[in-house]
Amino acid sequence: MNIILLGPPGAGKGTQAQRLVEHHGMVQLSTGDMLRAAVKAGTPVGLQAKAVMEAGELVSDAIVSALIGERLDAGTANGAIFDGYPRTAAQADALDLLLDERGQKLDAVIELEVNEDALVERIVGRFTCGNCGTGYHDRFKQPKVEGTCDVCGAHEFKRRPDDNEETVRTRMAEYRAKTAPIIPIYEARGLVSRVDGMGAMDAVAAEIESILKVAPAQ
Repeated sequence: MNIILLGPPGAGKGTQAQRLVEHHGMVQLSTGDMLRAAVKAGTPVGLQAKAVMEAGELVSDAIVSALIGERLDAGTANGAIFDGYPRTAAQADALDLLLDERGQKLDAVIELEVNEDALVERIVGRFTCGNCGTGYHDRFKQPKVEGTCDVCGAHEFKRRPDDNEETVRTRMAEYRAKTAPIIPIYEARGLVSRVDGMGAMDAVAAEIESILKVAPAQ
């Protein structure tokens, strides 16, 4: 099955995509990760992207589409999860074409719905161990001993510089303006299902599994 996971940054798309990879052998197509990997590997598309980025320009839809096509051709026997793509109506059209050229189709579009204020709290409060990377949260998961990592015992913690309220709200606004408008395109095709992205990870995963069970397989 080929599915799209939609939702603003911090909604949990990456976490749920990883679960689907582990449980079903699906391939996660995250354009940011793929772009970095293609540049590092020096693939034809990667070299194109590298030249564009070194010139200080944005990578075009054509390059992103070529990147997706390259990965689809490498094999996605158990299905693909499109994470962070498509972001615009033009990319949605491009994805339809890419799949059609390969005799495939889109089976489901799952939107992780979030409460903006709660999402801000979730993101702004998170921090990690500076040594082993274990994740914590100001409100939801403090170390058992203050200032000491539960896993490795280190005493240094760090926060991502972009985990601040202003940045999170800007990303939410960008999602609503650019990506949310593609949802009606898929609603018209009966592909959209919504999941409460603010729920516990296991509950969200269970909802996604139930959606995939009733989605029409290729």
